[in-house]
Amino acid sequence: MSSSINMSSSIKTRCLIISDTHGLRFEDGAEPLERADVAIHCGDLTNDSKLHDFKEAIQLLKRINAPTKIVIAGNHDFSLDDSAFKEKISEANRLAQEDLNQDIKNEYGDYGDAKRLLFEAKDHGIIFLEEGSHQVTLENGALLRLYTSPYTPSTDDSSDWGFQYNGAHDFDIEKGTDIAITHGPPHGILDMTGGRRKRVGCPQLFRAIARAQPRLHCFGHVHNSWGAKLVSWRPQISDNPSHFTDIDHEKSSVIESLSRLKGSKFESPQEKKAREDSIERYNSQRCCISSHCGQDEKPLRPGETLFVNAAVMGDDGLSQLPWLIDIELEGKEQDRKRKADPILTSKQEVKRSKPI
Repeated sequence: MSSSINMSSSIKTRCLIISDTHGLRFEDGAEPLERADVAIHCGDLTNDSKLHDFKEAIQLLKRINAPTKIVIAGNHDFSLDDSAFKEKISEANRLAQEDLNQDIKNEYGDYGDAKRLLFEAKDHGIIFLEEGSHQVTLENGALLRLYTSPYTPSTDDSSDWGFQYNGAHDFDIEKGTDIAITHGPPHGILDMTGGRRKRVGCPQLFRAIARAQPRLHCFGHVHNSWGAKLVSWRPQISDNPSHFTDIDHEKSSVIESLSRLKGSKFESPQEKKAREDSIERYNSQRCCISSHCGQDEKPLRPGETLFVNAAVMGDDGLSQLPWLIDIELEGKEQDRKRKADPILTSKQEVKRSKPI
């Protein structure tokens, strides 16, 4: 079960969530307006992992109004994955039948150069995290317990990118985690592709999420499944969890989805008007806002997880909206007072850097 938050001493925390910017920046007039306590980028910072794309991604992050910005890699960011990068260089040299190392270095940098760019951006509040459990103390005093992973399963259409695996992968998500940030979705939740309408989420990730039940799980990767869903878990999780058996679908609800915003030929005039009003409101806010604190209509409770697919890449550039999510977190002092509770043993603590 999810850990319970003492609402009387919790800290309301606003999270701006994006993913899949692919080396692009928001157009003028389309950048998120609202200030957030923490911004989260769920990977695919770049389109083809060139240094220019990483620099563009850093500029995008710098312009987001949040003191702390958490960033992970995605499969397109393969130069952050040394083994995948080496394989791509070897394959390029083999196909060209000549040494392309210098040309590649000019475009992609040397091993570690892209990662160095991200680490050097820490003075702007940018924190690049690799796979694992972390703690971040936010400027508002909240203690954020995170699990992060860039890994996604390889598919027939995608098998030679970064941070991919065939078969099983161990997502070691600890109970008591507040937010899980992964590049890809869990199987069965906001993971449906366009066209062939195929679920491409990871079953191992779903199982890990079902057992740990973080308050929020955000990701991207599957552009066509942008949206958010509040999931209520069944009281007992099965030995082999799946979205069929371990979610109480009657108590779960879709917050918003791309298919809902696109509408249907079967919708009533009232439904069409409500949909158009929602689109107008979202566009004026430049994001989709959803609050899940104690006094809200749908507060996050133990036994629930809010899933957010925040892929902003659409058919025409960064045309899908960022998410702005309000949740309640413990403060660091509150965490110290209840150390006797065996909820989370952090493997790494990340100190927030003040932006300059």
